[in-house]
Amino acid sequence: MSNTTARIRKDGKNFEIIVDIDKALQLREGKNVSITEVVETNAIFSDLKKGFHVSASDLQKAFSTSDAYAVADIIIKKGEILFPQEYRKKEQGEKVKQIIDFLSRNAIDPRTNKPHTAERIANAIEQAGINVENRPIEEQISKIIEKIRAILPIKLETRKIKITIPAVHTGKVYGLLQGYKETEEWISDGSLKCIVNLPAGIQMDFYDKLNAITHGSALTEEMKEA
Repeated sequence: MSNTTARIRKDGKNFEIIVDIDKALQLREGKNVSITEVVETNAIFSDLKKGFHVSASDLQKAFSTSDAYAVADIIIKKGEILFPQEYRKKEQGEKVKQIIDFLSRNAIDPRTNKPHTAERIANAIEQAGINVENRPIEEQISKIIEKIRAILPIKLETRKIKITIPAVHTGKVYGLLQGYKETEEWISDGSLKCIVNLPAGIQMDFYDKLNAITHGSALTEEMKEA
């Protein structure tokens, strides 16, 4: 169990709790985790290091409840979770491994049309000084490949997809399209037609996200290379 501080500031006061990092993140992501599993204690502190507790009246004023578990739930979901340096290094190391695995399965050397080894990709990432961020692969893979190309000839296997999105969903879907969108056309009824160029390895994951947002109402068509 790796513990850290979660905190929030309301009405000019600090509210801090001790949480299990992994379980706190699961709760924030909406997973089925009990708040009692997340917090080390049901105490709410104004200064955790000094051991200063918050009064029930201050909780009531700031959160409209004096229930410590209810307040802790709010702090975790809306406040700040502090990540120790060793945890950040561990998370980044795992994300780097994911990137290397993704590229070794989905990228090729355009000179030979053969895949690069994981070791070669790892060395290129290190030589290029790439800072792999702790966020989804699809949101950063394009920039990573651009930087790797300065060290290693590399090409990602891609799929061109034509997508039609009903007007009611365009606002929520637009962010998903960024980074992949080649063309877009807005129709008079407010719907959006676009062509995206997706890495082959994330195609199914992209479809899952698209269908979740649009409730399956988006139309997709894979375009064959001429």
